Amino acid sequence: MAGVLSGVRVLDLSRVVSGPWCTQILADLGAEVIKIERPVTGDDTRQMGPFLEDADHKPTDTTAIFMACNRGKRSVTVDVGTKEGADLIRELARDCDIFVENFKAGALTKFGLDYDGIRGVRDNIIYCSITGFGHSGPYAERPAYDFIMQAMSGLMSTVGPREDAPASQPMRTAVPLTDMVTGLYATIAIFAALRHRDATGQGQFIDSAMLDAAVAFNANLGVGFLLNGKVPKRNGNTNAVVCPSDVFAAEDGDIVLAISNDSQFRSFCDLIDMPDLAKDERFSTNTARFANRDALYEIISPPLKQAPTAIWVARCAKANVPCGPINHMHEVFADAQVRHRELAINVPHGSGKKVRLIRSPINLSQTPVEHRAPPLLGADTDAVLGELGRSPDEIERLRKAGIL
Repeated sequence: MAGVLSGVRVLDLSRVVSGPWCTQILADLGAEVIKIERPVTGDDTRQMGPFLEDADHKPTDTTAIFMACNRGKRSVTVDVGTKEGADLIRELARDCDIFVENFKAGALTKFGLDYDGIRGVRDNIIYCSITGFGHSGPYAERPAYDFIMQAMSGLMSTVGPREDAPASQPMRTAVPLTDMVTGLYATIAIFAALRHRDATGQGQFIDSAMLDAAVAFNANLGVGFLLNGKVPKRNGNTNAVVCPSDVFAAEDGDIVLAISNDSQFRSFCDLIDMPDLAKDERFSTNTARFANRDALYEIISPPLKQAPTAIWVARCAKANVPCGPINHMHEVFADAQVRHRELAINVPHGSGKKVRLIRSPINLSQTPVEHRAPPLLGADTDAVLGELGRSPDEIERLRKAGIL
């Protein structure tokens, strides 16, 4: 069954994470995504291990982070910094619906690959430019990476051990969160632009800034500050709104409790054989529990240490008390629900072996996602340029000249 974006063609000049995360979603949903990479070295993430080995156990040019962000694309190597290379990109753009890039603001203008340059060859193109700070403002020309954005957006200021803890320091997330969030917002914007083009025939320019996306992702913490002027503090794993919601030690590891109302707390008290605790005026309401959190934790922590994690998870599930284990990655993919949902998939790869990937979380009943492996570097160069009418001899000349 054809994907919902079947027939849509995307020219992808993005690299690393934010742009590729966006175009991977488009590819999953059926779009033809032509990924333009530098000759020889390719996307920066092809140099960031761990590396996939081929059938002969030799390292390939494919890595874990590249595979995580580039499912289902066609790889074409072109040096866009050369005149012939830039001309090829504009020629490819004539037959594309969407153009995605994540160069610094204004960096593609000198090659004629900015919005005006591409619109000149395809007037209804949807051009999505992903940058750190956007195309206007005092920081527009600055380079940006996820770590910088987590810091500048305020996200890091709210993540980490409590501020009164010894050597407390703001913490980043282990995955490049702001890159991924920006890619998601860019994808949503592209869908909106496609809907607009369907209705009017007009393309448009999408100015997708990492800073914008990261600040928006502050959600209630950011809006709370705008409402009352109070700066949110780091609370470690403690929820700033409900109690008890935290990490607790079980007999053989840690569990998370996320008790969000009084009914759940009463059920929890029954589980730990302390039903009268829910009647104690210090703990009978969420407001009271929050005000007396330290005293509550001293009471409920000892019984939690008397049974292993699996027992508490099972007991809590039966009593409708929100609880979960803190899984390490090997435990994630061994989890019964993760296995049932088939989140780990095996896909044939150009290296000659099947690769294990995480599937798209998008589940559509009528137009299901098709999962295809990420490409080897330049695997589709000859085929794509052949579709443009380039002869094998011409392709070989361009390759020898270093343009491909």
